[in-house]
Amino acid sequence: MQLAVAEYVATLGLDLILDEAEGYAFLRAREYGEDDEKLPRLIARRQLSFHVSLLLALLREKMAESDASGGETRVIVSRDEILEMIRIFLPDGSNEVRLIDQVDGYINQVVKMGFARKMKGSDNMLELHRIIKSFVDAQWLAEFDQRLSEYRQLLQPQGDS
Repeated sequence: MQLAVAEYVATLGLDLILDEAEGYAFLRAREYGEDDEKLPRLIARRQLSFHVSLLLALLREKMAESDASGGETRVIVSRDEILEMIRIFLPDGSNEVRLIDQVDGYINQVVKMGFARKMKGSDNMLELHRIIKSFVDAQWLAEFDQRLSEYRQLLQPQGDS
């Protein structure tokens, strides 16, 4: 059955990614070589903002910490925890309400993309979905770290190293 589904989605130019151990599956647009016949893209690509990328990296780190401690399979974080994790990377400002609104916007984008869900009864608690491990892998983190380094170099004055 699984092979038949994989063949069916392959005709659409998609690859089935199935992780039975973590309990998720998703479709990814197939990467084509120069000689391959290219099909129209069925899955839209969206560029993530710096802040959403940063939040995803921090949430992935939180999931890795939970996995390393051998705790529950569910990872639940509060908005206050997220705020404290991301505050380090944001410029200092005196407007706390604006900061909270911005972080809420980033959280809503992560929820909309399917990497987390708000807990019923409490909008301040998020349950992270295991699929974040597939999206934010070692290669993604390395590319993000490289972009951060380039960004830091652009921000430094010319005389500094």
